[in-house]
Amino acid sequence: MTKRLVAELLGTFWLVLGGCGAAVLAAHVVGADGYQFGIGYMGVALAFGLTVLTGVYAFGHISGAHFNPAVTLGLWAGDRFPLKDVVPYIVAQVVGAIAAGWILFQIASGQAGFAIDPNAAGAFASNGYGALSPQGYSVAAAFLCEVVMTAFFLIVIMGATHGRAPAGFAGIAIGLALTLIHLISIPVTNTSVNPARSTGVALFAGAGAISQLWLFWVAPFLGGLLGGIAYRWLGQHRPDVVGDS
Repeated sequence: MTKRLVAELLGTFWLVLGGCGAAVLAAHVVGADGYQFGIGYMGVALAFGLTVLTGVYAFGHISGAHFNPAVTLGLWAGDRFPLKDVVPYIVAQVVGAIAAGWILFQIASGQAGFAIDPNAAGAFASNGYGALSPQGYSVAAAFLCEVVMTAFFLIVIMGATHGRAPAGFAGIAIGLALTLIHLISIPVTNTSVNPARSTGVALFAGAGAISQLWLFWVAPFLGGLLGGIAYRWLGQHRPDVVGDS
């Protein structure tokens, strides 16, 4: 268990450092001549997908590579994970995310003039709704988006890791799913689908992000439960299906 928890801590650390680091350090860059360049939404979405993809292959054989409290809870709901391990996994994930947020803050602070505006949407890669949504989406829209995206993330994870799925490709499917989720929802909430990821940067982003953090725990948890339960039903063995035995 100790090694599994360390793997979850390191994997979540990598996810937050890679994904949020891309958002904070590389999404919008202004050159010396005032020319603005950077990787933008697409680059940030790809960064999150790559962290999960690489993390799955690095740590999946040790801990299962959840890196996300909503995934852990959803896998329990889908009868893929024991209840007794849920809380230890979540604690390890949150610790890893906060550690990554601290490291990222230290790196970002090394730039002259660095400052975090707690009233700015997406400050320090934080998640938000209303005035703190990247494109001003309402709390209802943000909540619905996070629930649906997390639910489908669980469905992809459980399908890609099913015993009948093609072996060795789960990390690719999961990484691409997270990339797609970010491409859809960065404008809405700056994309969470992961309470640990949201917490890890909100603690450094200021009071605004912290005050809205509740949504990025409740909605992903609800989505994870719905996705896990849905795939548990969908993936049940059907001997009447052609090709089954």
